[in-house]
Amino acid sequence: MSQSLSIIIPVLNEAEALPSLLESLQPLRAAGVEVIVSDGGSSDDSRAIADPLTDLILEGAIGRSAQMNAAAKVARGDWLLFLHADSVLPAISAQTFIQSLVGCQAPWGWFRVLIAGRHPGLLLTAWLMNRRSKWTSIATGDQGLFVRNSLFRSC
Repeated sequence: MSQSLSIIIPVLNEAEALPSLLESLQPLRAAGVEVIVSDGGSSDDSRAIADPLTDLILEGAIGRSAQMNAAAKVARGDWLLFLHADSVLPAISAQTFIQSLVGCQAPWGWFRVLIAGRHPGLLLTAWLMNRRSKWTSIATGDQGLFVRNSLFRSC
């Protein structure tokens, strides 16, 4: 079964964080993964940075939910992956990533949080976020959320 993926990144003045994420997504993009940046009216260089590294840039209202919904409406992928601009995905091939999604029985999910740094407070925060998600099925955008496009559109 062939499946496709659209990665949606809501931004507002993310010029500092955006290059690292977008450059890391280029191998996925080369393999056919759609990358969409939804800008809430940045006054920095976010749009200029995103332009050569994405398939589509949308500009709309400020607010992550509005930005993510606008991008989801035009996304072509069977799966949607919502990422924050300061996220880091593990190095993985598009094929492996999509095969993992196809094999996933759940219609949506999230990634475990790993926070850079060794400070005990950061480690505790990551541990608590991951436990909360495991025990309650509540996840945040910091974790990277993925969902079947058909389910997202039905809500």
